[in-house]
Amino acid sequence: MTLKITSPVVSVDWLYENRDADNLIILDATIKKVGSSDTSLEKKMQIPKAVFFDLKDVFLDKKGAFPNTIPQEDYFEKQVQSLGINNDFCIIIYDDLGVYSSPRAWWLFKLFGFDNVAVLNGGLPSWKAKGYKVENQSATQLSKGNFKAVLIEDRVVSYHKVLDAISSDEYCIADARSNDRFLAKVPEPREDLKGGHIPNSINLSYTEVQLNGEMKSKEELELLFKAINSNKKKYIFTCGSGITACILALALEITENTNYSVYDGSWTEWASTPNLPIAK
Repeated sequence: MTLKITSPVVSVDWLYENRDADNLIILDATIKKVGSSDTSLEKKMQIPKAVFFDLKDVFLDKKGAFPNTIPQEDYFEKQVQSLGINNDFCIIIYDDLGVYSSPRAWWLFKLFGFDNVAVLNGGLPSWKAKGYKVENQSATQLSKGNFKAVLIEDRVVSYHKVLDAISSDEYCIADARSNDRFLAKVPEPREDLKGGHIPNSINLSYTEVQLNGEMKSKEELELLFKAINSNKKKYIFTCGSGITACILALALEITENTNYSVYDGSWTEWASTPNLPIAK
């Protein structure tokens, strides 16, 4: 049995029913939540046969000036191959927090031209809530895969593009941070980073597109997006450092809309770059 993804999210029941498919690989893309003090990964549990997808130490540009900067095409290809992933695989990605960092990994695959990939709705908490088996995290020796990366350039934008978009009628810039961060009512988690938001951007916190750790329904998400962008402009999604912006990207794709890009540097880059305008 081979699997082909037809939706950007799958349920834990779907994954359980298809867990023995020949071309399935399950990736654990868990990272620590921004602002969390929990640094312990001891006794970490995982979905059986899951492979760890290391967003913080592997799948980023280590020489990048800002957190979580996307890696180079050839580097991403090489690292994905090292996980044993082939071009004909079906990739399901989850995290330990519900739906938090898994959309970032999902978006990276989309960015590099791979579409047979989905996020596990509700992640490990929903999997465990159904009583499905978990196991201790362990490293697995994997044979090299034949995955091929092809960068889809219009799925990501630089601050230059965002600066142009501020005064354009063609874009809706949506910020996934909390409203208090958006309005600079609380300090940014990253020390010495200025507060505020990109002028003419709209706040749509990633928590608004979720309910109890799972993504809301297509119909609910359509209403949320219509409320901030009734004219169906192209979206630019931003956040603190490029992680939760991808949750908004996932939400939009659930509504069958792919007219968006992610601002990879997000607020960390914007607030650190001299002479860029800041609104509060």
